[in-house]
Amino acid sequence: MIEAYPLAWPEGFKRTKYPRGSRFEKRDLSISKTTKEVIYQLKLLGGTNAIISTNLRLKIDGLPYSQQKQPEDRGVAVWFTLNGNQRVLACDEWRTIEENLWAVAKTIDAMRGIDRWGVSDMLDRIFTGFLALPSKPHWKYILDLPEKCSFEDVKRSFLLKAKEFHPDRGGDPEKMAELNEAFESAKREFHAN
Repeated sequence: MIEAYPLAWPEGFKRTKYPRGSRFEKRDLSISKTTKEVIYQLKLLGGTNAIISTNLRLKIDGLPYSQQKQPEDRGVAVWFTLNGNQRVLACDEWRTIEENLWAVAKTIDAMRGIDRWGVSDMLDRIFTGFLALPSKPHWKYILDLPEKCSFEDVKRSFLLKAKEFHPDRGGDPEKMAELNEAFESAKREFHAN
């Protein structure tokens, strides 16, 4: 299941190593404004079931609070349903969540333009590349770890859970496979940084 918090970045989507400053008119950008614009553009496109996933804390309605400190990971993933298919648009190109949300909203608007200009079969072909892949829970969730943790924390949690789930100890082979995959993902992430 896709969660709005923490960030549910789509598997297989490349991450931006060094986000840059945008040329968007920053004085007009806020979490509230950019979130509303994404939802508005999705509605005009015909998208439903929108989930705006970031590392910002959420209000009761599932949308991010405004005026929060920027988290370390400022990426944004907007998950939605269009024509019966789950789609995702993700952006971490810019230095703030507001800028990344605005970029997604402007992208949806441009795609709507393609549809308005009578090339709707082109729109379907474009969105074929944005089909949402099945999402797996983040390794921190599987290993029951907080947002800030060390690789030593990862190893400790992995070993404790392996005792519980290992098939040789009467555990569930599927859970153990999921645990192994989470550990490998954590290893790749820590060694990439």
